[in-house]
Amino acid sequence: MATRSVEPSLRTTARTVAAPRDEPAWSVPLSDVLVDEEIEDAVAQTLRSGWWSSGPRVAELEHEFARFSGARHALAVANGTAALHLALLASGCGAQDEVLVPSLNFVAAANTIVHTGATPVFCDICGGDDLNVSPEDLEAAIGPRTRAVVVMHYGGHPCRMDAILELAAEHELAVIEDAAHGPGARWGEQMCGTIGDVGCFSFFSNKNLPIGEGGMVVTDDDALAERARLLRSHGMTTLTWDRHRGHASSYEVVMAGFNYRLDELRATIALVQLGRLERQNAERARIVDLYRAALDGTNGLSMPFAPRTDVTSAHHLAVVLLPEGCERARFRGSLMERGIQTSVHYPPIHRFRAYREFATRRVLPRTEAVAERLVTLPLFPHMSSDQVWAVTDAVASATESVT
Repeated sequence: MATRSVEPSLRTTARTVAAPRDEPAWSVPLSDVLVDEEIEDAVAQTLRSGWWSSGPRVAELEHEFARFSGARHALAVANGTAALHLALLASGCGAQDEVLVPSLNFVAAANTIVHTGATPVFCDICGGDDLNVSPEDLEAAIGPRTRAVVVMHYGGHPCRMDAILELAAEHELAVIEDAAHGPGARWGEQMCGTIGDVGCFSFFSNKNLPIGEGGMVVTDDDALAERARLLRSHGMTTLTWDRHRGHASSYEVVMAGFNYRLDELRATIALVQLGRLERQNAERARIVDLYRAALDGTNGLSMPFAPRTDVTSAHHLAVVLLPEGCERARFRGSLMERGIQTSVHYPPIHRFRAYREFATRRVLPRTEAVAERLVTLPLFPHMSSDQVWAVTDAVASATESVT
């Protein structure tokens, strides 16, 4: 993580606590988190409680996240990958099934499908202006073995959920929302993650609600929630915390489950971060607006996801699409020389060695058309104006010099 100056208007109200940090590698890192007195005090209180595994803070987080999202059930889990795995299993996906999933995605989406015994079927995006999965291509990929569709709200921008829900209803498919990028994003008035049958969130360190590692499963389906709850903790009917409180004295094991529980310390951080989420999402939106005003159309560069009034983005990522002929490696190298970190979200999953056996079934022309041109720019809520302008100046210079 890099040290940086923060404008007074962007500072948190709580005192920022100095902590030893590695020598900064970047003048503008891709993402960053602030640790302040409120977080330290909350964690210290949990430490002093003497109960560190899943317990009262986890239960409080589940209650607050359910209220925030509008979901009937919220189950805190160890990470976003665990959330996806539980959602797939609780939805009944398994051997002989196929699950539709966009290839322009983090590999966890495909890994979890494979770990259920099902087969991932990779689908195309809408295009360079909308990097979400195409409902039309989803429909074209449906076959007799299709059991579910996993949709990812890329960068926190909602998918075309009306069309996706319509085709899912027609073909009796479960809709699993990968909302790792989307806490606080909304399709109309409904929060992403609560629109399909089950939603999955990630609280990884670079996410909008960062706690290190963590995640959440949300659903309105009572039976699905109960299956996910049992699978989360070894298939056991009670938790250690239940027995500690005297609410149970023993347990039964009703299915073969996993240890996907979240601990008290990270739940404590999540409760603080949840209270800041909407304000920090608004800061992300402000920074993306600055990027768009300065960069969209510059030297042939474009920014996907033009602003819309019918959806609310969580602005997890600031992604640009390089002009044709702009060599991405040289572009990123130019920014690296200025101390600006970039990334690629994502290398298409179907190109990875582990997934080539699944890649021959379908052609994904729109994914292929953007795969070598996508670059992710730095974005975090407390970016200073100086950092934003350093990025935009570097991008403008790089697109001109390497095209």
